[in-house]
Amino acid sequence: MNTQKQKISFTAIENGKIRTIETFVGEYPNLMFLLRDKLFLEDFGECGGVGRCATCIVKASDVKGNSQKKDRNEPTTLAKLGFEQENIRLSCQLYISTDLEGAQIEILEL
Repeated sequence: MNTQKQKISFTAIENGKIRTIETFVGEYPNLMFLLRDKLFLEDFGECGGVGRCATCIVKASDVKGNSQKKDRNEPTTLAKLGFEQENIRLSCQLYISTDLEGAQIEILEL
């Protein structure tokens, strides 16, 4: 049995700074917690990951698989703010999975 966790690597852009982020499947419950922890973001993810505050908006490119789908509160929250683009996401609604391998995540400021 293989107990080794799958490594995930993606690019994060915050205020023009480009960083490579490495994590493992299951290390964080979602992208919001990972970004807040690794990039020391203040006022990011204020609702704690329920998809209502929109303080964790990102532009997510090259996301694969089921992570491309928006569900739960995400479509409604983004629509209220006028975001209709498919690649604009709430990072709290993107789970840490291999769907993020090779993605580019840009943190947007409202």
